Amino acid sequence: MNTHHIQPESISAAGQGLSPFVGSKVFNNLFAAGMELVEETALYLDEDGKHQARSLPREAALAYAGLSMRLTTRLMQIASWLLVLRAVRDNEMSIEEAGEDKYRVNEAEGGALARGATSGLPERMLSLVTETDTLFARITRLDQELFRPEEARDLENDAAGQLAALRSAFGD
Repeated sequence: MNTHHIQPESISAAGQGLSPFVGSKVFNNLFAAGMELVEETALYLDEDGKHQARSLPREAALAYAGLSMRLTTRLMQIASWLLVLRAVRDNEMSIEEAGEDKYRVNEAEGGALARGATSGLPERMLSLVTETDTLFARITRLDQELFRPEEARDLENDAAGQLAALRSAFGD
């Protein structure tokens, strides 16, 4: 779990960007797309995916089982984050409460879900994994920008500083 604690003064600063975001069409579209992906994946795993997994060779079936567990966990993180922001939008949760560590996206769990062998896995499963990875990366960035804007700026400055150093070193 992320051990970074958000200070109360940071929450109020973060809240300045959160309120307009949760009321925006961008959030509504993100919420709809995220929940649709959760439902679509659940349906696939319960029906077509279950049938396809039965016909996979043993090694691929094991890879499928592990990947489906990681996929389900990742989608539950996405759904939870979206539901917290919707609760803020609907005045069911305060911005301060939404800023608590327990509601932050765990960045350490980011990265590609399909670590390693994907050979022999159904194309639809791999497509859902790719869509989930993309959505999770977007939500991770948004979570950082909305709730930890100082860290987001620090990361941008680090990257900008590194690029500037490379440009000056190689004469751009």
